[in-house]
Amino acid sequence: MSERSYLEEISIRNLGIIDSSSLELSKGLNVLTGETGAGKTMILTALSLLLGSKSDSALVRHGSERLVASATFSIPESLRATIEDRGGFIEDGSIILSRTVNNDGKSKATASGTTVTASALSEITEPLIAIHGQSANSHIVKSARQRELLDLFAGVPLHQKLTIYLEIFQQYNELKAKLKSLLSHASERDSQIASLEALTQQWSSLKPVRDEYAAIEDEIRKLASVEDLGVAAAGALQALGDEDSGALTVLGTVRKFLENAKEKDPALDEISSSIAESFFLIDDAHGSLASYLASLEADPKRLDFLNERKATIASFVKKWGGAGSVDEEMALIAIRVKNAKETIADLSGGQERISAIEKELFDIKAQLLVAAQEVSSERVKAAKNLSALVTKEISALSMPHTIFHADVLTVDYTGALKESDFTTTGCDEVTMSIQGHRDAPKVGLGKGASGGEMSRIMLALEVVIAASAPVGTYIFDEVDAGVGGKAAIEVGRRLHALSQHAQVIVVTHLPQVAAWADRHFVVAKDSDGQIVASGVTELTDQGRVGEIARMLAGLDESLSAQEHASELLALRNQ
Repeated sequence: MSERSYLEEISIRNLGIIDSSSLELSKGLNVLTGETGAGKTMILTALSLLLGSKSDSALVRHGSERLVASATFSIPESLRATIEDRGGFIEDGSIILSRTVNNDGKSKATASGTTVTASALSEITEPLIAIHGQSANSHIVKSARQRELLDLFAGVPLHQKLTIYLEIFQQYNELKAKLKSLLSHASERDSQIASLEALTQQWSSLKPVRDEYAAIEDEIRKLASVEDLGVAAAGALQALGDEDSGALTVLGTVRKFLENAKEKDPALDEISSSIAESFFLIDDAHGSLASYLASLEADPKRLDFLNERKATIASFVKKWGGAGSVDEEMALIAIRVKNAKETIADLSGGQERISAIEKELFDIKAQLLVAAQEVSSERVKAAKNLSALVTKEISALSMPHTIFHADVLTVDYTGALKESDFTTTGCDEVTMSIQGHRDAPKVGLGKGASGGEMSRIMLALEVVIAASAPVGTYIFDEVDAGVGGKAAIEVGRRLHALSQHAQVIVVTHLPQVAAWADRHFVVAKDSDGQIVASGVTELTDQGRVGEIARMLAGLDESLSAQEHASELLALRNQ
């Protein structure tokens, strides 16, 4: 169990009739018992909220503003990447999840202090915990769920084959889409080729440069404003270089004054340096302005050329581009031109190109067929093993004559397969059924089993699958419904066996199940007028005797019930 996650603690406040409760759970078998209406199912309701289920303001305790549920999961290093990829943050080997629901129905979820959506909670907790109740029994009758359980049991060998199958399946679908596109555009081929050839020809004639349009606009603005630019440059040059009052003359005078005095007071040295630096900077600027003014001249021919070039590029973009800026559209058109040769080849190839893709598709389908057969073969082998192991478990759960079957219904690989036969999960359907005895007909789950029998079948499946499945915590609600006597003892025994592989939390009303617990919690309620509150307490060894005696006879002080309770508790050590 060291490589599995487990639920360390769950805290609840203002949920249903629970005022405030906190449970510190162990890795083994944890059992919750209590009188009807004490709030045992509220613990599971809190967990469901933490698994991302829909919030409901009706769950908020009467008179309270909000309910709060939080849980701490211990995460092994092997699961860290999986959880963090799903948006969870692990600190000191743990992740803390919380959910609040206000009495106005608004809900908030967090993972390690970071706000997340309810759906994100669902993704984070999927590999950590599985809740099984009467609703889970209804889900298992669906073929898709039965296939998921079988695939989970089959483990890595099937997963590897499924990965190969999916890669080929994706290639196959991509080729199909390409062929469909070629066939649908065959009638438009000539016009598309002509359009692409015209585009590439005009592009070649235009010979555009990257970001050319913006550069042209900058140069046009300069040439169109030569006179204004000359006036500005000449005025600035005079203001800097005038012999009587120019900035250089003034700064030169200031330098002379300070040069003569700075040796008499060090405080003037830094000021003198700043003035000198400013003088040289302005002197450089004066030279640059002089060069700029000398180079500034009107060029009507260049201006006409640029305006014509600008109009040509704008016209080109209007014809071949979209509504973005000219340079952006030119970049997009450049990509089309780059791909035009390959696109023209695809279109020009005509029937030859289509025939080549059809052959490629035929070859890929042959590979897909082989990969699908290998997936089916692995499933059939796993189904045989699962059937034998679950049947053995069911027999131990006081159903000695019942036979469990996991059957893989696959396509006839020797015949002509339809496109619809290939799915993302292969070409198989899985059905699970039972026989009441060896000569009885097979009956699908949910049709030939009572509620109690279905609960035991589900438990048997979990015990078998848990040895290879990654889920760290299993929670069972009413797994013992419709079960009693010897069968109830065996249910407890199998739950205990399951807890050797994973953490198990059970809500039960059967003393035969509660006796197998590693940690036993009792949910009790008290009433003060119209106010009802529940709390959760972990029982000592003596407390367990009293609670199991109450479950047996309704009287925790009955000596005979206590003796019977002690006998049940002794079963765990046998």
